[in-house]
Amino acid sequence: MPTPSKIVEILSAEDLRRTVTRLASQIIERTRDLSQLVLVGIYTRGVPLAELLARQIETLEGIDTPVGALDITFYRDDLDQIGLRTPAKTNIPFDLTGKTVVLVDDVIFKGRTIRAALNAVNEYGRPEVIRLAVLVDRGHRELPIHPDFIGKQLPTAKEEVVKVYFQDWDSKDAVELIGY
Repeated sequence: MPTPSKIVEILSAEDLRRTVTRLASQIIERTRDLSQLVLVGIYTRGVPLAELLARQIETLEGIDTPVGALDITFYRDDLDQIGLRTPAKTNIPFDLTGKTVVLVDDVIFKGRTIRAALNAVNEYGRPEVIRLAVLVDRGHRELPIHPDFIGKQLPTAKEEVVKVYFQDWDSKDAVELIGY
């Protein structure tokens, strides 16, 4: 990969904290029965985001929200373009049948990751409803997929990269836009 020509911080640690709180509040408002809510994070950065959202929902509502982790590698239709990847371990230790499932990802771009996640979710039950929460929507969709909950709309050029960092995984909280 070429050397970045410009790195711009889009969300600071404090901005990220506020954004997660707002996303959690929106999920609470749109969920009829919080006892049926489950969050399913998409590897890689969707998993820690789902965990942060679950903690915030517990803080706001006192409800322990189950969190699962989903690897979509074998459901992708673009492996030839993104290269081989070592699959992570999907961990959804609960049946999704009848649940309100919120798929969680850090950045939505073309929509292909979400399409693959929708296919993968079917292996774990038939949810009542599936919604999508993303930290950053950078546009450029190739599929008719739109998030229900968006932390930050960020117009980008196709060649730019949005990088999300979480303290537990990366030793800092931030979102950066990287230009090449």
